[in-house]
Amino acid sequence: MSGPSPPPAGRRPWQRALATILTSRVTAVLVTLAIFAVLLRRIRLERLLVALAEADYPRFLAVMIPNTIFYFCWDTLVLTVVIRWFHAPARYRDLLPVRAASYVVAFFNTNAGRGALAAYLSRRLGSPFLQLGSTVLFLVLTEYMHLVAWATVGILAIRSAVPRALLWVLPGIALVWLAVFTYTRGGGPGTAGRSRWLLAPRDWALLRTFRLAPARRYFQVVLLRAPMFFVSLCLHYLAARAFGLEIPFWPMLAFLPVIFMLAALPITVAHLGTTQAAWIFFFGGYAPEPRLLAFSLAAHLTFVVTRSVLGLLFLPIAYADLVRPRQGRLAC
Repeated sequence: MSGPSPPPAGRRPWQRALATILTSRVTAVLVTLAIFAVLLRRIRLERLLVALAEADYPRFLAVMIPNTIFYFCWDTLVLTVVIRWFHAPARYRDLLPVRAASYVVAFFNTNAGRGALAAYLSRRLGSPFLQLGSTVLFLVLTEYMHLVAWATVGILAIRSAVPRALLWVLPGIALVWLAVFTYTRGGGPGTAGRSRWLLAPRDWALLRTFRLAPARRYFQVVLLRAPMFFVSLCLHYLAARAFGLEIPFWPMLAFLPVIFMLAALPITVAHLGTTQAAWIFFFGGYAPEPRLLAFSLAAHLTFVVTRSVLGLLFLPIAYADLVRPRQGRLAC
């Protein structure tokens, strides 16, 4: 009687990574299809097509394309400032191709886009990948913080019209930020043993930026990001008129940041589905659902496609910079 067969050889790291990516993409496709199936059961396709056909597209695109370009330029400014704070001198014009190229990758997978940004910056600046990854995560966290700040202002203005469940979301996110800040800023002799139960010890390179950043840096980044959302808020408010939507300004201020936070969740294809469901959930009492679905689809696709086009335009520059010798890259 033969003994037990040997276990199959373990897969290589790149094979495991590829399997994980493929699994996540299949899951994202299924989630996206499920959300749209629910939406189209609620909203007849004919009514959606009518809403799309009746829109004033010249007026809409005249507002939404500049919105995306401004977002790209200001997003790169935030990246440049944070890189200068925690890593090395960097020129704004040198980081434009970096930021744009990451949008192309993010079109397919948000987390892959963030990883590509960290990898590119690591090669360009000559800093360890995990340290740059820490800065990218810091930017993600402060992006949520600044959206929470805007949502809080809007919610305080229309408290009676806000779903009760939403009132718990903002304090919850604030507690998450406080926990991250407290843990990463803690330390000192004798703390290493108490942190072993966590997957991320305080001295881990991926927490480097969080350790280095005092509280004022968090608030400085939040303030620096403020024009990004304010411009987007005003332009969404104007662009909605092109689809016949008359959404009041204060509800837009309260709910649009929450929609942006939901849209950032990497659980669907190109963030479709969650965004449209959120628009209908939060603004269904202010406008017809077919028009809300039509506008949210048009606004989201315009933003994604415009960012991707910008990325493709800068991609040759980014690639040329990536493959040339590292010497001379840090000029500022």
